[in-house]
Amino acid sequence: MRNRLTPDQYANGILAGNRFLLSRAITLIESRRSDDQQLAQQVLTAVLTQTNNSPAKPSLRIGITGVPGVGKSTFIETLGKYLTSQGHQLAVLAVDPTSQRSGGSLLGDKTRMETLSLDPKAYIRPSPAGASLGGVAHRTRETMLLCEAAGFDIVLIETVGVGQSETVVHGMVDFFLLLMLAGAGDELQGMKRGIMELADMLAITKADGVNTAAAQQAQVDYQNALHLFPPTGTGWFPPVLTCSAVTGAGIDDLWRAILGHQRLTTASGHHKQRRQEQQLAWFRALLQQTLDHRFYAQSGMRERLTTIEAQVRAGTLLPGSAVRELLG
Repeated sequence: MRNRLTPDQYANGILAGNRFLLSRAITLIESRRSDDQQLAQQVLTAVLTQTNNSPAKPSLRIGITGVPGVGKSTFIETLGKYLTSQGHQLAVLAVDPTSQRSGGSLLGDKTRMETLSLDPKAYIRPSPAGASLGGVAHRTRETMLLCEAAGFDIVLIETVGVGQSETVVHGMVDFFLLLMLAGAGDELQGMKRGIMELADMLAITKADGVNTAAAQQAQVDYQNALHLFPPTGTGWFPPVLTCSAVTGAGIDDLWRAILGHQRLTTASGHHKQRRQEQQLAWFRALLQQTLDHRFYAQSGMRERLTTIEAQVRAGTLLPGSAVRELLG
């Protein structure tokens, strides 16, 4: 087992931009071992103590999601290369699907983003989604904080796919980008409205070659659909743009729109309010997780649950009575 460092050694290395120590600290955060978790929280505290006492350039957190096949990784590589060419330091938190049967995860995003992974201004961290809702890896928020402390001024979070649980992603970023395909059709209707209402922008991908006309028509259709949604209350109306990760067309327009959103929400105070609400949501989620853990960790609780669940299943004990018995 590799020798552990002190929390200050991790923190000092991260603040100095040491990617090796950053990766080791993220591994601690993702670990489910209690001793790793304890050390990880000490590292986070040490990092936040130092960053809170020194002025730092504010970061921009962007969540990127879309249906399978929309080309999220290819899009992120093209956008990432554009951002690093503009002088930005970029961190990509790429969440890979986890098999519900084997528990394994491919973690292939560095392979799919081969060029970006070699960029000295970019850092790609693939993580398994596990059982997390919305395709968000365990402790994604903490990982994001460490990346920002390491000097990355833009953090992209790539999610597994789309669905109602993508509200988890929306609840930790400043800008939520939804990638769509032209002609995706009726199979998306069931989940499209919920996710579209959360998006700060829609981007129709693969707008090149023979698909250009279809992408432009999809742009008009989605723009019309967005007009039917209630206003966001921020003064921002989500635009619908087209882009191509192959040719790079539309990437600069997309980035200018993101910066426009940041200027608007910063001036109105909505950006600060959104960050504050996210902190509160993070606290509540951690509180719920801790309460659940402590409840199930009680001595003999597993055995009691097995007995009571058998009674509930047999109908000899009502669920309400079972809960009162466990909590009494």
